Amino acid sequence: MRETLLQRPRSPIAKPVAALGWALTLWLLAAASPAHAAQDAVHFGEAIQVAPGDTVHDAVCFFCSVHIKGAVKGDVVVFFGDVEIDGSARQDVVSFFGQVKAADEARIGRDLVNFFGGVRLGKHAAVGQDAVVMFGSLRADDSATIGGSRVVESGLVFSVPFLLIAAGVWFLIQETRWRRRRRLLRGY
Repeated sequence: MRETLLQRPRSPIAKPVAALGWALTLWLLAAASPAHAAQDAVHFGEAIQVAPGDTVHDAVCFFCSVHIKGAVKGDVVVFFGDVEIDGSARQDVVSFFGQVKAADEARIGRDLVNFFGGVRLGKHAAVGQDAVVMFGSLRADDSATIGGSRVVESGLVFSVPFLLIAAGVWFLIQETRWRRRRRLLRGY
């Protein structure tokens, strides 16, 4: 008789390792509270709000968004969230897997970099140096200015290989089903 995973005896260290894993996960979640060092805003899962008249040095956000109505003196870095700028970001703005929206009259002092998302620049919005959008889209008002290079690489680069891989997987699944049906029908 074949042994299944549920019937197989567990290793004597399996429970302590699992308990350690859960304890580490809970500790990381508890330690993920906002951290501020010398006017930096670093958040995990909680949005960063910079109110009008307020200033922070750097804004770093994981799994959350940054809303700037005041000023950020340093860089803005966001992973898996959006950036909305109604004020100014004096250095670089970098976003991975999210949208960047610069409202009318918004200012980005240096570079704007976005991976796997979209960028929208409002009327008279300004980017001091380069705007780089990889695997996304850039929509800018005619009055928006970009001081350096404008580099946009659409997401179509991934579309063709992804479709080929998906077609290959679909073919393998269909072929496997067809072979099982033939084997089943031979038994009758």
